[in-house]
Amino acid sequence: MTARHRALWAVIVLLSLALLMVPALWNGFPLIFPDTGGYLMRPLAGTLELGRSAFYGLFLAAGMRLAFWPNVIAQVALTLWLIVLTLRALGFGGRPWLALGIVLLLTIGSSLPWVAGLLIPDVLFHTAVLALFLLIFAFSSLAVWERFALGGVIASAIASHMAAAALCAALVTALWPLARLMRDAWPRARVCIAAYAVAAGIVLCPVSNWAITGHFAFTPGGMSFFFARILDSGIVARYLGEHCPDPALQLCAYQGVLEEDADSWLWDADSPFRTLKPKERDAAEKAIILATLARYPMMHITTAVQESVAQSLSFRTEVDLDDNWPTIYTFASQTPWLMPQFMRARQQHDAIDVAMLNWLHVPVAALAMLGTAGALVFRRALRLTPATSAFCSTVLLSLVLNAAICGVFSHSVDRYQSRLMPLALLALAILVFDRQRRSIE
Repeated sequence: MTARHRALWAVIVLLSLALLMVPALWNGFPLIFPDTGGYLMRPLAGTLELGRSAFYGLFLAAGMRLAFWPNVIAQVALTLWLIVLTLRALGFGGRPWLALGIVLLLTIGSSLPWVAGLLIPDVLFHTAVLALFLLIFAFSSLAVWERFALGGVIASAIASHMAAAALCAALVTALWPLARLMRDAWPRARVCIAAYAVAAGIVLCPVSNWAITGHFAFTPGGMSFFFARILDSGIVARYLGEHCPDPALQLCAYQGVLEEDADSWLWDADSPFRTLKPKERDAAEKAIILATLARYPMMHITTAVQESVAQSLSFRTEVDLDDNWPTIYTFASQTPWLMPQFMRARQQHDAIDVAMLNWLHVPVAALAMLGTAGALVFRRALRLTPATSAFCSTVLLSLVLNAAICGVFSHSVDRYQSRLMPLALLALAILVFDRQRRSIE
């Protein structure tokens, strides 16, 4: 590149970073979630907690002296780098204005800047999918350092959230046979390379927990989240109704007050999940899960499908305004010097209208999914390039798998799907530009 071209790219990068940081900058503080404080406390307390990765907690702790702005900058920069790398892999490299246009589109039309500015590991879901696509379908066009960096992105995402581990493993597993089936329509696939990165991430989970907290274990909570889902689906109530009173079933004592609500089970202070001793609680959850799987297999299958479908249709952008007290308490005790700035933020004063965001984000996301799926159905008529076809297929597959994973093992929550929806809009934008390029040729 000429010096002028480098200067232009530098300006475009700065503008793109600023665009992706607009929500956090406008808020006056990085966006928080009730879970943020739980992540931060893991390295500070040296303990493991339900669904809270010590690895991501250490990342947050590294930026707390500077009000977590380094964390937001890192998340935004990672997102931007992967978008630019994806454009290059799809034949749109060396076009800074196009990159800026894509970032502007994603900033306005999707949840991307809200996810990138949020202090939880949701940003690592779409970055992991992009990294997997690049390693699998664009391996030969990558520099050596880029390959290792992409592997690091995947491993970090897996170590930061167990749902990301499930998504990455499922995506690699699904792409392995599909790549063979579509070998004439897709670029050469290096699924094995991506599988190594996923394996490294799975190993990193207990290793990082041991290095940070002294406990060699995966981030806990998987069984409890699944139990909460079947509680939410009415399976637990049916089982207790048929078997209580029974001295061997500790939850019979709570049958009259046990709410069929996953969040109440996991997070309410007076929930049996909180009042029972951990060993007793885990034993009770495990016993009921195994018993209901044996007795009500069709009910498990039916409710899992229902939740998966519900999750695939639930993708509103979420900004939590009301339930952030766990994080507020953690910040007050661990970062008191930040409290004046933190409490002045718009998020702490309910000054963010989430409904207005979703008037745009929801229809745009739905259109992007339908448009991308339709383009794949008519890929021959549209003359999609193999790389574009592979990218759109990877995006849609990640959305389907994420909905299934969250629907089966947790319960449908808008945020679980909205953190991946920017990929659908990115795919649709690439389809449009690919079509324009084809018409010119």
